[in-house]
Amino acid sequence: MAAAAAVGVLLLALGGGGLLVVMAGILGLVVCAAGMWWLVARRGLVRLLGAFVAVAAPAGVLVFYARSGLWLIAMISSLCWATAVTCGRTALHRARPPRSQRPVRARPPRRAVLIMNPKAGGGKVARFDLVKRAERLGARVILLDPSAPVDVGGLAREAVEDGADLLGVAGGDGTQALVAAVAAEHGLPFLVISAGTRNHFAMDLGLDRADPARCLDALTDGEEIRVDLGDVSGRPFVNTVSFGVYADIVQSPEYRDDKTGTALKLMPDLLAREGARRLDARVDGTRLADQQALLISNNPYVSPDELSGGGRRPVLDDGELGVIGIRVQNAAQAAQLALWGSQAPGLTVTTARRVEVTAGGGPQPPETGGGEEAQIPVAVDGEALWLRTPVVCSVRPRALRVLLPRDRPGAPPPAPPVDWRKLLALACGPVEHTASGESRT
Repeated sequence: MAAAAAVGVLLLALGGGGLLVVMAGILGLVVCAAGMWWLVARRGLVRLLGAFVAVAAPAGVLVFYARSGLWLIAMISSLCWATAVTCGRTALHRARPPRSQRPVRARPPRRAVLIMNPKAGGGKVARFDLVKRAERLGARVILLDPSAPVDVGGLAREAVEDGADLLGVAGGDGTQALVAAVAAEHGLPFLVISAGTRNHFAMDLGLDRADPARCLDALTDGEEIRVDLGDVSGRPFVNTVSFGVYADIVQSPEYRDDKTGTALKLMPDLLAREGARRLDARVDGTRLADQQALLISNNPYVSPDELSGGGRRPVLDDGELGVIGIRVQNAAQAAQLALWGSQAPGLTVTTARRVEVTAGGGPQPPETGGGEEAQIPVAVDGEALWLRTPVVCSVRPRALRVLLPRDRPGAPPPAPPVDWRKLLALACGPVEHTASGESRT
């Protein structure tokens, strides 16, 4: 009804500027997208022009609405659309099936071994006194030395040989994945302590990212679930594997100290330079050619908007990889992406059991020597690597036992994308009455 009202407002005001409202809004979106492309894909004056256009376009639309007296029509129509999207997402969320598994009560471990990185998350291990708290709960703590690189997986295997019945990590997602693989290999429960910078894995598990000490409660009052574990050419990952633009940026030595500045510096060569590297991929047998970026995730994110890094995965045990591919080569295609979203030809969003990535067009990556295969840059849970092609991504269904504290915030269900066909089916479908007298479609 709200969507119909939004269209109705514009139709009723057709003689009074309804068509102008629509045209101005679309034009502003297209021009803003073109400006954003120039901002990230060009340098010098063109970049400055792009920044100006990206800001001026939406501002100009608002000024046009105000000066032409169309602001009331635009505001009412926008409010109707916002109501339609909010109600639609709520309806679709309630129609989603429940999680495929429920946690089971876990026995407290007797010989828990926790590996902690004191530099993770800007020093969260010391700030939250995690070492002493863990030792008071009976855990053995292995504190890493940031000045001496160490094989974290090797430390975990030594702990298993010494009789550990639980492995845990206070660190970033890359370190989490290495120890998680050892836990999965030996069938041991794994404890995630949210002491990293972003803690994407902990977020999707519903852990408290603001207070990592709460994760330690699982040692005395915990419950267990099973989740999938990703694999990229024999290396484990818990979140994502990135190829193309992002992976090239992560390879830069300056990236850790200045992420935004490094990205702006390298983006023009990676996106718009003639002959820039492209990627080919086979997604369960379907070919994707000349991609600028590929994001492979351990279970799919809700929408392609999750490339920004703030998204969630509603489940972690579906046994599927999420696949997002991007191919945008000019401002027109960037505008098309802004208008059509996931339906744009330059964006591929799908799921798969197996993804094989190779180097596509553009300059070829270096040979490894001795007639071996070429290598391409890959970012595995944010860590920069070079892997031989073809790089094969797969998933190990429910391979990892994860121990969680019973008292945890939980993961709020993400808002699903609006699917008008499903909404119409829900609205027009037959009504069933349950035994308790409730009605449902």
